[in-house]
This record gives sequence, structure tokens and C-alpha cells, in this order.
Amino acid sequence: MRVLIINTSERIGGAAIAANRLMKALKKNGVKARMLVRDKQTDHLTVASAGSSWAHMLRFLWERLCIFVGNGFSRKRLFLVDIANTGIDITQTQEFQRADVIHLHWVNQGFLSITGLRHILQAGKPVVITMHDQWYFTGICHYSGSCEKYTTLCHHCEQQGGSLLGDMAQRLFRQKEHLYHSAHLTFVGCSEWMASLARKSKLTEGHQVISIPNAIDTDLFKPLDKTEARKAFQLPTDKRLLLFGCQRITDERKGFRYLVEALQLLKQAHPDIVQRMEIVVVGGQAEAVRDQVPFSMIPISYVSDPQKMVQLYNAVDIYVTPSLQDNLPNTIMEALSCGIPCVGFNVGGIPEMIDHQETGYVARYKDAQDFANGILWTLSADYATLSHQARTKVVTHYSENAVARQYIEVYESL
Repeated sequence: MRVLIINTSERIGGAAIAANRLMKALKKNGVKARMLVRDKQTDHLTVASAGSSWAHMLRFLWERLCIFVGNGFSRKRLFLVDIANTGIDITQTQEFQRADVIHLHWVNQGFLSITGLRHILQAGKPVVITMHDQWYFTGICHYSGSCEKYTTLCHHCEQQGGSLLGDMAQRLFRQKEHLYHSAHLTFVGCSEWMASLARKSKLTEGHQVISIPNAIDTDLFKPLDKTEARKAFQLPTDKRLLLFGCQRITDERKGFRYLVEALQLLKQAHPDIVQRMEIVVVGGQAEAVRDQVPFSMIPISYVSDPQKMVQLYNAVDIYVTPSLQDNLPNTIMEALSCGIPCVGFNVGGIPEMIDHQETGYVARYKDAQDFANGILWTLSADYATLSHQARTKVVTHYSENAVARQYIEVYESL
């Protein structure tokens, strides 16, 4: 069986990481899997590039320009939506023609248009869609927040700031509705939370919607000696270390301000404990937020090397994730796999990953005080037991073999 995994990027972003890991997991389980991407970052032979980079850039810029105009010339919501008005036809590529199963992941920002998706569905090959956010079953948005218009008909989207190009959300929703109507699709949510939202959408009516988590290489992401890991990053060995990381620290959806508030509350209520704590912040623009943190902070720029990230996870005591909207964060999975307890809000797929007071702490949504309580509880709990249970959770639910077997069952059923 030949499976073609399609994603905008090969390595950058959570969806790219998840898609790449799935390809490797499938190959280890006897499936001939390849990736087709717009943005190829390595020389791996099993990853193919879909054309020239300059043409991709023009398409990307054209879509952003249309969104910019449609938003009333505002940049505020420029990357919260995708309108799929431009892209390429991948059905003419050798990779597509050789594949038995087409597996779509995150294909936005000028990679695949609605027309491009139509060509794929009309080719008659089985199609699986893994949903890393809500875009496949909404009009134009990646995360709908409290809006549930997608259950009937998206229109006048709250994330569309203007109407100069008409109601883009309704127009794209209607196009997707027509596109999906005559197709046989299997939608996969990376979390049960995402799958449950998708089942409510008008767009998924008549289609199978299931939940399969992302995979992780538990032989790579594993517990290491903490002292040696700290030495590798020149981190203090006499402190309790927290870690927060994401691709862009200032992304409001990642909730950094709630982490800052929680740390301020900890400093006020437990100054003695805070003196023995430091926070490591890794990701783009990490240095820019140093002044916001109420105690000692160690900024580290974005780390792309997985082996270095394994060392970084093992160097800390807790991974904290105040994300306000998230599907099945790779960072939580990676930290747990390294035996690092996590603290996060009760939102999205996070409570499916963190077992409350077993592998970490699930705080009430947007409650900085409870997030602070979670940090304090995790630091004072039986750390060895938490660490063991965190590792066990990942090996049992998210290992490459466990996830690959579930996807192979789906492919074979099609």
C-alpha cells in the first residue's frame, strides 16, 4: 500500500511535525509512505517538493493580499483565516499518481485551493483528512472560539474584519459543502475534542469522523539524566526549572499572559519557593518577553533539532502550557514522553493528554490562580511517580506502533 501524506511544510509547525512523524511510523510498520509538501526543508528522499518556491510565494502573497483587502485593509486577523482562493494541482505529480491513499493534513497558505482539493477528490482515490485545527469543517477560520455557526452555515465571520470582498466565510463554506457532498471522506481529529467539534459541523454530515492521536518516537523522546541535560544548556543545577515553549511566544492563542499572571501570584504568595525557581522560555521572540516575567527567566531561541529538544525537556522539572486553544499539542506529548509532568488549562485536547494529578495538573480555563496552584502542586507532589506515569501514558497511547496501527486499519477499510 502506498500512502501520500500532504502538508504545506515539511518540518515547520505542529502539523508538519505530526505529519512527518506519522510517515516514519507508517514506514516502520510496512507501509510505503511519502510526503508531498510545498516547503521542503531537508534532503530526505521520501519527501517531495510540489514545485518552485517563487511560485509558491506568489500564491501565498496573493491569498494574504485578498484577506488583507477583505478585512478592510487590517493586518489584525491576517493569519487567523484561510480562503483557499489559490494553489496548485498536485494530481499531475508522480507522487500523487502512484499513491493508493491520499492523506491530507494542513494544506493552507496558498498550497491547495478549493479547486485543487476538487481535483484530488475527483481523482477517485481514497482520501483521509487529518484535522490539526478546524479549517476543514468551518468556513475560513482555523479556530472558531465560541462561535458555532459552522454547525449550520458560516457567515459574517467574527474573524473577518470587513466586507470589501463580500462574505468570504459563507462563500467558502458553500464551496466546501458542494465539494464534500459527492465525495467519500474520512475525517480524523488528532484529539477527541477536535473530532467532537467536527461531528457537529454541517460539512461532515454523511462522512466518517474518528479520533486518532499524533504519533511520537518514544525511543527518541525519553528520560535522560537531568544533571547532564542541564549542563548541555548551561542551566542552573540548584533550581527548580519550568519550561514554556512555542513557535512564537507572542501568539495570543498560546496564553503567555496567563502564565505571567500565575507566576506573579506565586511570587506574592510563596516568595521563598520562587527564589528557588527559574523559567526557561524557548521559541521565537523569547527575548522580547523577558521584562514581563516576574522572576528569573532564561530565553532560548527556537530549537529545531529534536535531539536538543529532548535534552531541554529533560533539563527541566515541569512543562507549562497556558494555551487558550489547542488540538493535541506536540510539546505536551514530547514533555510527557521524557517523563516531565505538565500543567495546562482545561481546553481542547489538553485534558486528554494530561491526567489531572497523575501526569500533571489540569487548571480551570483562563484561571491564573488555579494555574499557579497547579505549578505548586506539581512541584510538591511525588515527582518520581508523576514522571513514571507521564512516560507510561505516552508509550501506551501515542507510540508510533499504536498510532500507525490505527491509521493502517483506516486505510485498509477504504
